Amino acid sequence: MTGSQKSERKYGLTSAALKNTAYITMLIDHFFAVLFLNYMRLHPVDGRWDPQLERIYRAGRAVGRISFVLFTFLIVEGFFYTRSRVWFLTRLFLFALLSEMPFDLALSGETFDWSGQNVYWTLFLGVLVLTLWDYLSHYRNVLARAGQAAVLAAGCMTAFFCATDYRFMGILLIFAMYQTREKDGGVRFMAAGLVMLLGTWGSNLIRYAGVYSADYLFRFSLREMYGLLAFALLFLYNGEKGRQFSKLFYYGFYPVHLLILYGIARVTGVM
Repeated sequence: MTGSQKSERKYGLTSAALKNTAYITMLIDHFFAVLFLNYMRLHPVDGRWDPQLERIYRAGRAVGRISFVLFTFLIVEGFFYTRSRVWFLTRLFLFALLSEMPFDLALSGETFDWSGQNVYWTLFLGVLVLTLWDYLSHYRNVLARAGQAAVLAAGCMTAFFCATDYRFMGILLIFAMYQTREKDGGVRFMAAGLVMLLGTWGSNLIRYAGVYSADYLFRFSLREMYGLLAFALLFLYNGEKGRQFSKLFYYGFYPVHLLILYGIARVTGVM
């Protein structure tokens, strides 16, 4: 279904409904990543994680995979509907800066942890790639096409070497959502699935070369495929905005909820 066809539909899910779902599933994911994981570490069984708790943990993180797929969809919609792409990029950059310390505290307990950067950096890089790609698309020559390829490659490399959340898979998923926006929903579903599986596997092969086998890393990367459950919601998108909270609420929710989870972890002694 194309974007123009979606705009004619009045039933289904609005952008607000998708956005709220994305934030709820993200909160579930981070609850398990911050509080539940540290609780498991403190209560091992025979020197290993409690099998029952681990199953619950895996289920919680599986739900969380849905959130990033929804965010990439919404960020592409925002790219097309925003009044100012410069201001859009500026907001993402500013909240990436504001969110880094809460992200590091919640996920590692350290004030600054350079081993991983928050998802706003991934979204910022993704929108920057789309902005430059779109600009170069107005030029019909080989140099412009080469420039587009270079922009995409540079975005992926930056995400990987700066260790932004989801690394280059995140950039490629945003790009795939952009390229398939006017395509049939099944095409977008398949494109997202390929990017999520191969992008995650490729990133892990580079990161853990010589540590884990390619077969193990492939099976490990399959966990990202739970994110495809998001398409059960995306297929119901009606193209309407819906009633939303303020932009400040949505942008600020990310760093604030991470600080709250970190505070709970410290108070309860699991971190």
